[in-house]
Amino acid sequence: MSGLLIAAPSSGAGKTTVTLGLLRALRRRGIAVAPGKAGPDYIDPAFHAAASGTLCLNFDPWAMRPELISANAALHRSGDRILVIEAMMGLFDGAADGRGTAADLAAQLGLSVVLVVDASRMSQSVAALVTGFAGFRADVRVAGVILNKVSSDRHEAMLRQALEAIRMPVIAVIGSDKALSLPERHLGLVQAGEHATLDNFIDHAADAVSEECNFEFLLRIAKQGLNRPSAANIDRLPPLGARIAVARDVAFAFSYEHMLLGWRRRGAAISFFSPLADEAPAGDADAIYLPGGYPELHAGRLAEAQNFRAGMLDAAARDIRIYGECGGYMVLGDGLIDAKGHRHEMLGLLPVVTTYAERKRHLGYRRVVPLDGAFFARMMTAHEFHYSSVVSEGEGKRLFQVQDALGTDLGAAGLRRDQVAGSYMHLIDLAGAAA
Repeated sequence: MSGLLIAAPSSGAGKTTVTLGLLRALRRRGIAVAPGKAGPDYIDPAFHAAASGTLCLNFDPWAMRPELISANAALHRSGDRILVIEAMMGLFDGAADGRGTAADLAAQLGLSVVLVVDASRMSQSVAALVTGFAGFRADVRVAGVILNKVSSDRHEAMLRQALEAIRMPVIAVIGSDKALSLPERHLGLVQAGEHATLDNFIDHAADAVSEECNFEFLLRIAKQGLNRPSAANIDRLPPLGARIAVARDVAFAFSYEHMLLGWRRRGAAISFFSPLADEAPAGDADAIYLPGGYPELHAGRLAEAQNFRAGMLDAAARDIRIYGECGGYMVLGDGLIDAKGHRHEMLGLLPVVTTYAERKRHLGYRRVVPLDGAFFARMMTAHEFHYSSVVSEGEGKRLFQVQDALGTDLGAAGLRRDQVAGSYMHLIDLAGAAA
């Protein structure tokens, strides 16, 4: 069993591009990989799937119970694939309470850590930086370094000499290249599905990673010390129904694959439909899920999607369970005000109007307790990340009581009306004893 965690001292070091390049380079060599993303990110996994040709799962050491992380690792790695997980933020950065770092994930699964270092503004100081990260926790093993944004042969020689002095292996060297950057927007990278030339970009990243990469050493450290995860059929978030219609397109792309996988393992059948293509949910669905995404960028098209609207209103009239998260919650509301201040009429199934005209960041892990009558039964962990805000709310029952990572009470959130419910929270897992 093999596995690696691709980490960095901080965000912005280039670990996403390096991970994409490694995934594609390993795939070219006929090595089966299982991609993963640490933390609550719902954008990067689509890039990983494109690079590897394999579904990418999240591994969140704050929001997921250890048994779910282990079970997902075991399920994801069937067929003796190498588990390659990209870390989030810096290796030792966690939630507001200090928990849930990528280092915690490496320790739990026994993953060797490959540290991606942005070397563009340093030379010999790289040794001090790497020494600090390698020695910070005894249960986390930094097995090698990938030097990124190296400006010249001389620069590379200085970096290598410094790392040789501390006996830290250099796995790969990647030169400075403006073509190795991806466009971003307010929630992170522009989505994988919106890149017409994504495959060319990933091939270029694979070429850059492969130019000076010791693949033999990389595969060797991947096999050292990985804990054998359990594939037990653990308790997971229960499915919304037996036949769940899930919205999926560039406006509704933020569904967690581990949650859909869990629903399937509980016997649910899942179908997909595209509101942007004016598709209605499946007529035989007994539940509908509108995940997060970027409805604020497509509000006009969504307002004009008559088949989508008719299908959703018909489902609500038949008391079909409908649940929306973040962007999905906004679309269930009465109206959505875009960045230019124009209001677009949404589905009108929940009495809420949201706006993106005056952006305000809402970000953090959450613990949510379903309120009486909600169709969730237990405390859950979630993540909140959006720049839109609520303008007005009408009468409706609240869905969740919410706390942040520090246990601060944030009050009630979300709305429920009959079998329609939604909130800004992206649900991740059932809350364990530690949460």
